[in-house]
Amino acid sequence: MLKKWFRNIGPGTLVAAAFIGPGTVTLCTLAGVNFGFNLLWAMFLSIIATIVLQEMAARLGIISQKGLSEVIREEIKIPFLKQFITILILAAIVIGNASYEAGNISGGILGLETVFGEFKHNFGDLTINFMSLIIGVIAFVLLFIGNYKFLEKALVALVLLMSFSFVITAIVTKPNVLEIFKGMFIPKFSEKSLLTIIGLIGTTVVPYNLFLHASLVKERWHKKEDLKFAKKDTIVSIILGGMVSMAIIISAASILSKDILNAADLAEGLAPLYGEFAKYFLALGLFAAGITSAITAPLAAAYVAKGCLGLKGGLQSKSFRFVWMIVLLLGVLFSSIGIKPIEIIKFAQVANGMLLPIIAGILLWIMNKKNVLGGFVNTKTQNIFGFIILLIAVFLGVKGILKVFNVF
Repeated sequence: MLKKWFRNIGPGTLVAAAFIGPGTVTLCTLAGVNFGFNLLWAMFLSIIATIVLQEMAARLGIISQKGLSEVIREEIKIPFLKQFITILILAAIVIGNASYEAGNISGGILGLETVFGEFKHNFGDLTINFMSLIIGVIAFVLLFIGNYKFLEKALVALVLLMSFSFVITAIVTKPNVLEIFKGMFIPKFSEKSLLTIIGLIGTTVVPYNLFLHASLVKERWHKKEDLKFAKKDTIVSIILGGMVSMAIIISAASILSKDILNAADLAEGLAPLYGEFAKYFLALGLFAAGITSAITAPLAAAYVAKGCLGLKGGLQSKSFRFVWMIVLLLGVLFSSIGIKPIEIIKFAQVANGMLLPIIAGILLWIMNKKNVLGGFVNTKTQNIFGFIILLIAVFLGVKGILKVFNVF
C-alpha cells in the first residue's frame, strides 16, 4: 500500500516544496513567537484553500494535457485582455521569481551557516558568500539534467527531509496538544495579528503554484483515469506542507524571547532549551526549504514563459533552459553579493497581488467550460468553495498592493 502511494506521489509534493520557502518559514516563525498557537487556524484555512485550487489546476492539466498559461492564451478571445493578462502573468511570475530567487537561496544559506558557520570572502569592497554558489550549483545540476522523474524524486526526498526535520523539532518542544487543537479550530485575531494572518494565507495560496501544478501533472499523467492519483497526491502533499508550516509555528511558540527575526535565530534559541540536536534539525529543514524553492521557482518561471509565449519543446529544450538559467543566475548573483533588488521585489509584489485574484477568477471560469474539460467541469460545491477563495484572494490582493505602497 505504502509502496503504491510512493509510486504515485510527485507533482503535489513539488507544489508543497514551492510554497514552503524561506519566506514561509520566517513568517511561521514570527507567527509562533508573537502569537503562540493562536494563528494555527489561519494556516489550517490556507491548506483547505490551497487543496481546492491546486486540485482544479491538476484536473485541468490532466484532462486538457496543457499548462494553465496555454489554456488561458487559447480561451481568452479578446486580444487586449489576452495581451494584458499574458504580460501580467509574465511580469508576476518570471520577473517575480527572479527577484524572489535570491531570498530562496539566502534561506538555504541560513540553514547551512547555522551548522557550518559563514563562508564569505572579501574582494576589495565586495563580499562574496560562497554558500550561495554551492546551492546554485545543486539547483543547476538538478534542473539541467532535465529528466522529470529524476527531478521529482530529488524534490520528494528533499520535502520528506524538510517535513521530518521540522516535525521532529516541534515534537522535541513538547507542546500542549489541547492548545494546538484550540489554535487550529478556534479563530483568534487582533489588529496586531492581521498582517501576519494575511501573510500566512498569502505565502500558502501562491499563484505560480497553479501554473506549476497544471504543467507538472501532464508530465506525469496522461489519462482521465489518473485523476484519482492526482487528487490523492494533491491532498496528501498539501497537508504534508501544511503540517510543516504548523510545526514551525509550534516550535517557535515555545521560545519566550521576542528577539527572533528568522528561522536561524529560532534554531539558536532552541539549542539551550532543547539541546543542540533541535538546532540541527531546524537548520536542516531550513536548508531543504531554501533549496526546494530555489529549484521550483525557476522551473515555474520556465513553464509559464513556455505557455505564455508559445515556446516549443520540453524540459531539455534550449528556450526552457534559458528561462530557468536566467532566474537561477540572478538569484545566485543577488544572494552571493548581498544585493536586495527592492524596487524589483516591490514591482513583483504588486504584480502578484493583482495576479492571484485574476488567476483564481479565470481558473474558476475555465473549470466550468465543457469545451475544455468535458464532463470534468466543477461541481456546485467546488464552485462555492472556489468563489469564497476568490473573495479572499481579492482581499489579499488589494491588501498586498496597499502594503507595498504603505497605504495601509
